[in-house]
Amino acid sequence: MIRLFDAHCHLQDSRVLNVAPKLIKEALDTGVLHFAVNGVSEEDWHLVKEMSDTHPSVVPNFGLHPWFITDRTPDWLKTLKDFLASTPSAAVGEIGLDKGSTGKKIDFTDQVEVFRQQLQLAKELNKPASIHCVRAFGDLLEILKSEGPFPAGLVLHSFLGSAEMVPELAKLGAYFSFSGFLMSMKESKAKKMLKSVPPERILLETDAPDARPSSVDPDSLFVIKREVLNPKEASGGEDTSIVEENLNHPANIHHILAYVAHMLEMEEKELAQLSYENAKRLFSYKGSKLVQA
Repeated sequence: MIRLFDAHCHLQDSRVLNVAPKLIKEALDTGVLHFAVNGVSEEDWHLVKEMSDTHPSVVPNFGLHPWFITDRTPDWLKTLKDFLASTPSAAVGEIGLDKGSTGKKIDFTDQVEVFRQQLQLAKELNKPASIHCVRAFGDLLEILKSEGPFPAGLVLHSFLGSAEMVPELAKLGAYFSFSGFLMSMKESKAKKMLKSVPPERILLETDAPDARPSSVDPDSLFVIKREVLNPKEASGGEDTSIVEENLNHPANIHHILAYVAHMLEMEEKELAQLSYENAKRLFSYKGSKLVQA
C-alpha cells in the first residue's frame, strides 16, 4: 500500500469533529498515515491538541486564520506561544492573508500585523508554518521577503499561485501543497505551475472537510454526509427544510494524488512516495513526534 501524508486539514472543524476518529481510521486504512490538523482560532486550539494527544497520526498546528482575527483576545499571542510550548510536536498554522470575498471584509492592515507576528514566532521557534493566501500573493511575497528566509519551511496550502512566483517562494523556504481546489484552475495554467515546483517541494493535502475534489466521478469519492438547514431558508419561516451536505473526507487525498500525478506525467506511486517524504521531512523538526516515526 502506498503511504500518504495529508499536509493540511481541519478535522477539529465543528462539522466533522464528532466523527473525526472514524475519518482518521478510514483514511489510515487507505494509506494516509499522517494528518497535519490546523487550528484557526483561539476557540479550537484545545481541540487540535486533544486530537493529537489521542491520535499519534495527527500533527497539531496552532494558528490564527485571517478570517478570525477580529475575534482574538488581547492575550492571543501569549496563548498561542503557550500552546506551542506545551506541544513540542506542533507547527504554526493556519495563518495568512485574504483579499477574497470573506477576507475583504477584514481590515488588511490588521491581517498583515497578525500574520507577521505569527511568522516571526514560527521563525523564533524554528517551526514550519502553514499559510492561507487568497488574492494576495504579491503582498505575501513582499512580507515573506522582509521576514524570511524560513529554514524550518512554509506550507503554501491549497496553492493556486502562478508558475512565475514559484522560484522566489521556494528560495524563501516554501513548500507547495495541492488540494481539490487545484481542479478549479485552468488545466494549462495548473500544469505549467506544477511543473515549475521543485520535486522536493511538492505536498498533497485535502483541506477536509472543505475542497471536495471536482472533476472526478462522485461515486468514487469518500463523502461525509450531514443534514443541515437549507441555507436559503435558514433565516426562518414555516417552510424550512433539511438538506444533505456532502463534505470532503481525508481519504480523498488519493484523488489529488491521481490528478497531480497525471498533470506531472508521473506514476502515482512515485508521487505518493515523493510527497510523503517531503511532508515527513518538513514536519520532522526538533521536537516533532515524526523525528522517530
